[in-house]
Amino acid sequence: MNVIVVGAGIAGLSTAWSLIKAGHSVILMEQGPIPNPLAASGDHHRIIRRAYRADTGYGQLISEAYAAWEELWSDVGEDHLDHRGFLCVSREPGDEAEEYREGMEAGGWPIELLTPDAAVERWPFLKAGTFRYAYFSPDGGALHCRKIAAGLAKWLRAHGADVCENSKVVAVDAEAGRVTLANGENLHADRVIVTAGAWVLKLFPELGDELKTYRTALAYVEPPADLRAAWEAAPIILDVGGKTDGYMIPPTRGAGMKFGSGLHKVPTDDADRNRVPIPGEGEQIRDRFSPPIARTKEYRVTDVVTCAYTFTADEKFLAREKGKCLIVSACSGHGYKFGAAVGRRVARAVGDGDIGALKRWLRAEQM
Repeated sequence: MNVIVVGAGIAGLSTAWSLIKAGHSVILMEQGPIPNPLAASGDHHRIIRRAYRADTGYGQLISEAYAAWEELWSDVGEDHLDHRGFLCVSREPGDEAEEYREGMEAGGWPIELLTPDAAVERWPFLKAGTFRYAYFSPDGGALHCRKIAAGLAKWLRAHGADVCENSKVVAVDAEAGRVTLANGENLHADRVIVTAGAWVLKLFPELGDELKTYRTALAYVEPPADLRAAWEAAPIILDVGGKTDGYMIPPTRGAGMKFGSGLHKVPTDDADRNRVPIPGEGEQIRDRFSPPIARTKEYRVTDVVTCAYTFTADEKFLAREKGKCLIVSACSGHGYKFGAAVGRRVARAVGDGDIGALKRWLRAEQM
């Protein structure tokens, strides 16, 4: 089967990888370079972990996600996952950190509970007296997105895929299986798979009732010199408890230290707009983490990266079929960790035609 994949973020790259392995002919179209720093999956790194609320279903899919990444590492010849585990800090009863703990316990995944004093002794960047407890799991780490994208693009070219960078698709005729490029060129295929992330609404504006686009910002920081060694050995900080909805990725494999908060998210009607950081934005993000992080004012902001994401109302993944076109939105702010598994599932659906099974899996309804 001849397949055009529109969008070379992690969903598009992994879909192309899986389609090639299944024997299909693939053209992969990307509007910018690969990796594209503006893509939802274009930053330096993302978190993978088992922790999910017990009622979401995604915690049960993580084993498949890990297996898909292992297959990908074997193919590209390099493991781009820094297995350093994750840490959560609970500050209020019933906060997100506590919900994640309950999800880990419901799934039977072991965690190490620590008192505040024990946690501060192990991780001296925490502020004593500001949290109820902490817990650690070895089952998590940082996926290095740009290295993954570069490795997959290289693998795809070596295995016969036509990888087209700086080739913007401006229209998709779903019934005809035709895509139109910004230069006026038209390409046809038996199947078109659209994994365009935050740009999908430019191609299919009718999905605006189901998908909403948001602009977020992330702060890269340099920790105080006396805490750098502790951070370099630290796990991912998945949740800092309370109402902050914040995470941190320590310095890892040459990539800088990152602070991100779901509270710093605003709606946008265009994924290309508002991508320039606002003065002082990095410091605002950084300061959300005090408490439970100590001495936050001493963390120097070195960069601010903006991202655009699509979200469904319930923050689940989505697939829609239209003619010869299959639209897949595996974003919703938590999609990267499932990227390789999404590609395998989409390729399977293309092969066997069972789009219903794909939709159920994407919504974590098929366990």
